[in-house]
Amino acid sequence: MTIRECYEMIGGDYDGVIGRLRSDRLVQKFVLKFPADGSYELLLRSIGEGNAQEAFRAAHTIKGMCQNLGFTALERSSAALTEKLRGGGLEGYEAYLPAVKVDYTRTVEAIAMYAAAPEESR
Repeated sequence: MTIRECYEMIGGDYDGVIGRLRSDRLVQKFVLKFPADGSYELLLRSIGEGNAQEAFRAAHTIKGMCQNLGFTALERSSAALTEKLRGGGLEGYEAYLPAVKVDYTRTVEAIAMYAAAPEESR
């Protein structure tokens, strides 16, 4: 699996990110670090604890990382959740969180498949 194929699986903008970062190796470096970031877990934990401020911060961080990495689908769903949480409350987040979960899961699963691919096929 190539890095471009990984982006296709997640509904990402490979051309945009390669235009910014200029090298497959640099894109690969940051893509492979994405699953280790704890923002998604912080988002879920904060919502579970009723901490709207931390939930907003986590959603905003996810959105920003996805903008930088060209993870278009997850960027859009996390941006919608970020805006919902921007007011300081958790009211109505339930309408947005399922899309974030689907997009996040698809993204980290595609990255795991890419990471598991033989080096020569990347």
